[in-house]
Amino acid sequence: MPTFDSEEAARLHRELHSHLPSDPALRVKTLESLAIDRGLVVPESIDAWIEAYSEHIGPKRGAQVVARAWVDAGFRDRLLENAAEAIREFGFQGSATGHLKAVENSDDQHNMVVCTLCSCYPFAILGMSPSWYKSTEYRARAVHEPRKVLEEFGISLAEDIGVRVWDSTAELRYIVIPQRPKGTEGWDEERLASIVTRNSMIGTDRDLKTEAG
Repeated sequence: MPTFDSEEAARLHRELHSHLPSDPALRVKTLESLAIDRGLVVPESIDAWIEAYSEHIGPKRGAQVVARAWVDAGFRDRLLENAAEAIREFGFQGSATGHLKAVENSDDQHNMVVCTLCSCYPFAILGMSPSWYKSTEYRARAVHEPRKVLEEFGISLAEDIGVRVWDSTAELRYIVIPQRPKGTEGWDEERLASIVTRNSMIGTDRDLKTEAG
């Protein structure tokens, strides 16, 4: 007569579930399957949108803008003067960047972007906004205690470095131009763009790492 081994059953249960995606991923997959089964969308369209946001529309666009500003002083000046017009050189213009302003970090100045009213964000060049950017906690604390918020992101600023918080709106959105790391002299734009992070263009990252290049 077969016996029931509770420990072995638990092990098998854990083993099976270890190969399953997370609950949110399962819900997304279920919705995707239902939409496809009912003829609301075709798989190729979903794949195309995923590729567009992960490979093209996402932060990689903003990274290209930053890299160009690092190597081209003329473009940098145009970007700081009128960012919405400057990014037309890349063909990145859109409704979310129609009133874009670029702000630049320096040795004694750090910039940080927040949207206190909602979550306005230049998604045409930074991709979809991260969940923490839309959270009530970030939107409130970034204004009142930006240094503490930055510390939680791993940024410890010296007292002589000023912090300026820019409040994004539907009419005016921002991109932070981080400082170019030392040791990247001679790098081309593609290699430079590879080390620019999304958070650095929001202002919750400061000292970019060169290893990624």
